[in-house]
Amino acid sequence: MRARGLRAALLLLLLLLLAAAVLGQQGNLTSRADLAALYALRGSLGLRARDWPRRADPCSAWAGVGCRGGRVVSLSLAGLRRTRLGRLAPRFDVDGLRNLSRLESFAAAGFALPGSIPPWLGAGLAPTFQALDLSACAVTGEIAASALTGLANLTTLNLSGNLLSGQLPAPALAGLARLRVLNLSGNAFSGALPDALWSLPELTILDVSRTNLTGALPGAGLVPSPSLQVLDLSGNLFYGTVPDSFSQLFSTVAMANISGNYFEGKLGVLSSVAGGNVSSAMNCFIDLAGQRNQEDCRQFYAGRGLPYDGPVPAPAPQPAPPAGTNKKRHKNLKYILIGAIGGGVLLVAVVAAVVFCVVCSGRRRGDQREGGAPGAPSGAQGSARASAATGGAQPTASPANMAKVGDSFAYDLLAGATSGFAEERVIKHGHSGDLYYGLLQDGTNVVVKRITSRVIRKDAYMTELDLFAKGLHQRLVPFMGHCLDKEDQKVLVYRFVRNGDLSSSLHRKQGEEEEGMQSLDWIKRLKIATGVAEALCYLHHECTPPMVHRDVQASSILLDDKFEVRLGSLSEVCPQEGESHQNVITKLLRFSSTADQGSSGSPSATCSYDVYCFGKVLLELVTGRLGISASNDSTTSDWLDNTLRYINIYEKELMSKIIDPSLIIDEDHLEEVWAMAIVAKSCLNPRSSKRPPMKYILKALENPLKVVREDNGSSSARLRATSSRGSWNAAFFGSWRHSSSEIGPSRDDHMFKRSETIKSSGGSNGEHSSSRRRQSKEIFPEPSGSRDTED
Repeated sequence: MRARGLRAALLLLLLLLLAAAVLGQQGNLTSRADLAALYALRGSLGLRARDWPRRADPCSAWAGVGCRGGRVVSLSLAGLRRTRLGRLAPRFDVDGLRNLSRLESFAAAGFALPGSIPPWLGAGLAPTFQALDLSACAVTGEIAASALTGLANLTTLNLSGNLLSGQLPAPALAGLARLRVLNLSGNAFSGALPDALWSLPELTILDVSRTNLTGALPGAGLVPSPSLQVLDLSGNLFYGTVPDSFSQLFSTVAMANISGNYFEGKLGVLSSVAGGNVSSAMNCFIDLAGQRNQEDCRQFYAGRGLPYDGPVPAPAPQPAPPAGTNKKRHKNLKYILIGAIGGGVLLVAVVAAVVFCVVCSGRRRGDQREGGAPGAPSGAQGSARASAATGGAQPTASPANMAKVGDSFAYDLLAGATSGFAEERVIKHGHSGDLYYGLLQDGTNVVVKRITSRVIRKDAYMTELDLFAKGLHQRLVPFMGHCLDKEDQKVLVYRFVRNGDLSSSLHRKQGEEEEGMQSLDWIKRLKIATGVAEALCYLHHECTPPMVHRDVQASSILLDDKFEVRLGSLSEVCPQEGESHQNVITKLLRFSSTADQGSSGSPSATCSYDVYCFGKVLLELVTGRLGISASNDSTTSDWLDNTLRYINIYEKELMSKIIDPSLIIDEDHLEEVWAMAIVAKSCLNPRSSKRPPMKYILKALENPLKVVREDNGSSSARLRATSSRGSWNAAFFGSWRHSSSEIGPSRDDHMFKRSETIKSSGGSNGEHSSSRRRQSKEIFPEPSGSRDTED
């Protein structure tokens, strides 16, 4: 017993000594410079006191702070939140890092740091610095060379999931001789991947997937580092043949992914291991299956002025014509000519008859209008017709009627509510007027739009009043009234919406009990998408004539305190082109080959242009990428082309490549995200006539699971049997199937064939995504009795 007690005492003493050693190693912070630096970061980043409390030792009580020997050696902002004041103007302000002279690592994964990487970072960080993680931090702009120069001991650099652009700084990257892990995935760079990266002696992991990079792999004279074990070049625009040195490298690495590019030729050594540790699908290789079709490859290379060494089809042998067939050939040619001439004459006759009927019906309508349409002078009618024909935004209601829309406010009252239209009350300077925050005498928060002589479009307010005269729809911005008394300025008054617009709310919650910056959850995103669809459905299908918004983007989507949508930016609204005088021939000539001006960036006065812009908003909600709906530049177009390749009705797994990493969703919600992405792809068809009308889009968003799931048994058949026009979704996905072959390089045909092969061979099971798919004609039919005419 005594020996057992002695052993227990020795064990206890050993534990005490071990604990003392650990505490001595961690210790309290002894450097005043480090303490000042931490407090500087606490203030510039707006961190909460519960995470970094005052009057407490940072080494033991501050979350994410690691110390050694009384000095700060590591700092992590992952999981931390800002204060309410810090959330008002978040920025990339980490100047305090300069004074942490023993810092070895800085991680801010998921902590919003909007802005560009500070140019001083390379020279300002400690010589001991080794690891930098800025993944999913909303970092924007280009990477300055000085931001990396001087980090000689850097081993890990993770900048994935941001909004970085421009070319990669090749000399600065070449100087990172000890770099082992480089992750730049999910950005929007331009140009080529620097050759110097392949020669970094210790590089083990290189991930540049989905970065919009292009160019060919370096050829002879450059041997990739043998230490490379994981390589991901997928989802880019790389082209050319794969050099032998890279083929040999791919056969030895643990994992290599070069799929989703435009590599050509044969893979040689790689072909023996293509099914193992290397992914090479969706390229232009001629010796592997699962590649792009040859037409896509030829167009890609021709568009860049590059030669393409694809397979050349052998000419079919032409058999010699047997003797005595010349007479038969001449006789057949005579019959063909007679049939062609007869058909042409018949076609001319039919067209002439249609024109005659249309002209007669037009004269009858003109006679009826001239004979006495009560209450409308002919001049006003002509003006309205001209406005609708040109797509202009001229109002159709008289000023007297406009003055009756909403309440009439006194100018002095509105001036007092905005402190005399003070500059500090300005929310935004717009082309149709300046927006001010105001507070009425009864305590109502309002937004006041002031239209003065300096505004470019002085009559834009008449457009809004004309629209509100049709009715104050619950999905439009809450209009309260106006002040039209002064000649030199007009004022419109709206109710203030608490959560601002979608562009500022997508990655920020402003609830009273919420702390820090977060992204909107999926329930709210789907609610917002459905609300915008309802607003556009009202404009397109309930207004007469149909109205076009022409400015659908995240900043136009306002959100109240319950995240209900209120569509704003209504100064561009106008009647759809040609609706007031569209005749039978106009409708007959709306072929599917009609070019759309909307996809080129100009604000077209057609409902299909609104649908295109709405598709970009949906992608912004799915991917979490800010600014897509407000941009039409080449970088955005390239990003859209690259993203749409991963949206496939037969392959749910591809969504993991583009989905917002901040979304926390279960399986059902993942299928809803997938469905919204499919709807977005249909909306982004470059041909306007192939895009679905808003009423079908609204139905799809209201029932997203029915877009991607099978119905059960007889209920689906019963709905199909009672549908007035078959399946509304057949029409919807009919347009999508056309878009799948027209929007950039697509995987749909290949994926469909692969899914069919799996099912026919019996290889699919309940967990395979294609096992739950079905033909588009069977997906959620239109309710019985719906006979609305498509746009």
